[in-house]
Amino acid sequence: MAAEPISNGVANPKKVAYFYDSDVGNYAYVSGHPMKPHRIRMTHSLVMNYGLYKKMEIYRAKPASKYEMTQFHTDEYIDFLSKVTPDNMDSFGKEQSRYNVGDDCPVFDGLFEFCGISAGGSMEGAARLNRNKCDVAVNWAGGLHHAKKSEASGFCYVNDIVLGILELLRFKQRVLYVDIDVHHGDGVEEAFYTTDRVMTVSFHKYGEYFPGTGELRDIGVGSGKYYAVNFPLRDGINDESYQSIFEPVIKSVMEWYRPEAVVLQCGGDSLSGDRLGCFNLSMRGHANCVNFIKSFDLPTLILGGGGYTMRNVARTWAYETGILVGNTLESELPYNDYYEYFAPDYELDVRPSNMDNANTKDYLDKIRSQVIENLKRTAFAPSVQMTDVPRNPMVDGMDDEADDVMDDLDEDENKDKRFTQRRFDQYVEKSGELSDSEDEEENAANGVRRQPGVSRRRNQANYRNLDDSGLDSGNATPQAASSIGDGELDAAVDTKMIDIPRTEPEASTTAAPSNDHDTPTDADQIMVEDEEKGPSISASHQFSPPPHDEDTTMEDGGAPVPEAELSPTTAGETKPETSPAAEDAPQSSGSPAKAGSPPKGSSTPAPEHGAETSPEEPTSTGNAAPQAAATESTDQPTKQEE
Repeated sequence: MAAEPISNGVANPKKVAYFYDSDVGNYAYVSGHPMKPHRIRMTHSLVMNYGLYKKMEIYRAKPASKYEMTQFHTDEYIDFLSKVTPDNMDSFGKEQSRYNVGDDCPVFDGLFEFCGISAGGSMEGAARLNRNKCDVAVNWAGGLHHAKKSEASGFCYVNDIVLGILELLRFKQRVLYVDIDVHHGDGVEEAFYTTDRVMTVSFHKYGEYFPGTGELRDIGVGSGKYYAVNFPLRDGINDESYQSIFEPVIKSVMEWYRPEAVVLQCGGDSLSGDRLGCFNLSMRGHANCVNFIKSFDLPTLILGGGGYTMRNVARTWAYETGILVGNTLESELPYNDYYEYFAPDYELDVRPSNMDNANTKDYLDKIRSQVIENLKRTAFAPSVQMTDVPRNPMVDGMDDEADDVMDDLDEDENKDKRFTQRRFDQYVEKSGELSDSEDEEENAANGVRRQPGVSRRRNQANYRNLDDSGLDSGNATPQAASSIGDGELDAAVDTKMIDIPRTEPEASTTAAPSNDHDTPTDADQIMVEDEEKGPSISASHQFSPPPHDEDTTMEDGGAPVPEAELSPTTAGETKPETSPAAEDAPQSSGSPAKAGSPPKGSSTPAPEHGAETSPEEPTSTGNAAPQAAATESTDQPTKQEE
């Protein structure tokens, strides 16, 4: 039975293989053409800046060769694509008409290389699924579902979907193909129209709309009868209506057909606001289809497709990548190479518009009932005759031995690198390996957010403060996993030591009599509180710790003094009660001022910096640190008055 749909951030992450070629964004059809491969690069930029690369293996697939493309397409057609260029296209006028190249599918620089990147990612993803190297394979550069055996169509030249399914059929008895593009997936349906080994399910706009195919009555022929499922839709379908038809139909398909692998084409032109689309799906409504397919725990190949509003396509595919790896993405976009493309809101969201939904409930219920009735006429989980599967896959270099050779070659070429790019791309971060800063939740509660696009740093144990027993860190408790670098730590310590003046007890100065002997002054109150708390630093020189773990390690004479080492006269001293007359009498010039308890209303000026004693000078007595702490307490009320 099918599982229930899961929510974003589900706790059962899959092993995901992500295919991306950095050259794909360099190709452009022609000026003004709605199909822009640059959207793949925008999607990848969001994926990387959201940190999703930590949760999946990243591969750059080998571009498909002419031989691999001819597993479906004719030799003549592929040979034409490999030869035609904008410079010599005039000499291929007859071939352009024969293969439908020139209008919607123009000739552009790098045409064959672009087709190789698209097809190579889908074929290699399917091969990895066959070898159980991953649970989900993602190729956003794929999904070109209109290309025919010997004809280009609908901006598509090479049908990477058919090539990927053919690779899956080498090991899987039955493969399910699901298409949520606004256009009918006619190229894939036509390729498998007569077989029961592939069931094609397409939800698309039908009527006076390209490509004009995909009627409810198109159900397949021969042994493939009832294995082609078409759900024609009208303009303006929204999230609720789409979910009401998608989930029941896919659930029935899973129950009756029992596929061993799934290929999902995630065309972005079914989103609201698309340049060529006419549906009204939000980003989350579109992603719910990916979520629901994922919930069946089958080997899944995720592909791109249409989508002609680039910023919305990039948002949606990045969001769906997060679903596949089990991550919930924040709505605030991280800073990336194309940040200004997402103005003015800079959010990860595609909202529906207020367009009318022409798909009434009665219409959808009628179509759904007919589709499910057709499914019941199919053979339950049809099987195929067992055949000998060739040892080597169709994709060259896609076996375990080839992987080992590539790993060895990578190590030989990068002997001076500890962590090569290949190893980095294949590394998947374990759950809990990176931890948030201890104060991040508190900062978030106070409205302080981490800078967008800045990744969290890997925890590193800091052993500099193992012997630290200051007042801020407890008694000899090491602060493990400090996220402050050594350079930042030393700079912070130097700042703390320089800013805090250290003075020796001075000779008493004549204190001005207080005007009010009954009411204690603010300086007196601060002095008493400071004496009860122990040594502290002036508020005007208070050091703000870094936003991560506080490291109180100090050197030489500036180290914090343990409370147990303070003398009784310093740590536990309280202000003695004196009579008003005694307070009015000036102190003798020969008696030093008592450390920690200056007279009321004392206006002793702050010492000049030139007369300070450097905290780094070695002291001659063993109790220099307590004296320095006591001096801090003495200077406290003076600085407050100033």
